[in-house]
Amino acid sequence: MGRWALNGVAAVALGYILLPLIFVVWLAFFRQEIPSFPPEGYSLRWFAAILDQRKFVDGFIISFEVGVLATAIGLVLGVPAALCLARREFAGRAAIGSLLLMPLIVPGVVLGTAMYVFHVELEDTLDVDVIGTFYALVAGHVVVVIPWIVRLVMASLAGVDRTTEEAAQNLGANRWVTFWRITLPAIRSGIVAGGLFGFVTSFGNLELSLFLVGPGRTTLPIVILQYLEWKIDPTIAAVSVVQIALIAAVMLITDRYVKLARVV
Repeated sequence: MGRWALNGVAAVALGYILLPLIFVVWLAFFRQEIPSFPPEGYSLRWFAAILDQRKFVDGFIISFEVGVLATAIGLVLGVPAALCLARREFAGRAAIGSLLLMPLIVPGVVLGTAMYVFHVELEDTLDVDVIGTFYALVAGHVVVVIPWIVRLVMASLAGVDRTTEEAAQNLGANRWVTFWRITLPAIRSGIVAGGLFGFVTSFGNLELSLFLVGPGRTTLPIVILQYLEWKIDPTIAAVSVVQIALIAAVMLITDRYVKLARVV
């Protein structure tokens, strides 16, 4: 009875989580412009309407570019940070580890406000354009990408046997060769998973981006929010379905080569 009760509670919780997603996908295929139930019919016209709205295409391109750059920079910074935190003992190690994971805890609005104030101070100090620039937006997204990379790479490192690295060094391999041939293949799944989740987090970020975007550089989540202020039709649901399909495809392809269940 306890097992049945636990399975029932899990099914209810899973249904509660998936129900909004199901309704959004369903709404994307409604024929009528004003959503109503039951639907008058079904059509694919709203997916074609996405291409007629240039702001959706531009927002997608901006979000994709920011996500790719933020993930690449996050990997360059996050992987060495995770290696250092997992393999080195030094003063302040716990504090630095908590600081790197802080963006996962701090609300997005608070983080966005702090980043905006920092950019204002930086612009006044250096006398250069910072606020609203593309590079400032990328830098802000790097902050929210790094915690995922550090967390997942450290989880991968926890399962790496140090004796294999020590054996390679005893046989004459230097630290770089040991990392490239022993450590890197062992933590590849964590790096891929961290990059994937970092990209998804950056691509769908709204709160932080609201404080950092400039004229002509609006990300897709902000475009969707602005569209909903003036009009409600299944076009938004169609855009959401495209995002869901893209992220799902990336995760399935990644899981085909790197089993994400091992590190997530």
